[in-house]
Amino acid sequence: MATATTAMVVEKVVADTEELPKAIVKRLVKDKLSQLSQDGGEIQVLKDSLLAFSESSRIFIHYLSATANDICKESKRQTISAEDVFKALEEIEFPEFIASLRTSLEEFKQKNAKRKSDTSKSKEAKKTKTEESPMENGKAEETEAEAEDVNVVVNGE
Repeated sequence: MATATTAMVVEKVVADTEELPKAIVKRLVKDKLSQLSQDGGEIQVLKDSLLAFSESSRIFIHYLSATANDICKESKRQTISAEDVFKALEEIEFPEFIASLRTSLEEFKQKNAKRKSDTSKSKEAKKTKTEESPMENGKAEETEAEAEDVNVVVNGE
């Protein structure tokens, strides 16, 4: 009896860790259904329906990732690339997703590149600003040349 209970607890923990966030699933479903609705009214989705959407999405993700993993291993690699996912979509007969996925991936890369560029520019500006004003706590920091001048005077070198 204890083994059955332990198995159920372990199964429940695994299921919880693999579960998609309910709020995100609900928002995705409602957004898509409101786009498809002619009257533009609020769409109600039953809790069981959300569970079905969530579970079917989870299964699809598992299936797609397992297929992409197989493609990756066939190529004697250990890291799944976007191209492996595209090939997996073709293999599991969902080629209609590839074009929109490629577009989304490019948009994501561009946003990331812009964000990285903005971050590096911000860091550069801060670095330049600190180099231009060597004031810290109201005191000017010694430059290397000033430190050498002091060293020459003190040591007589």
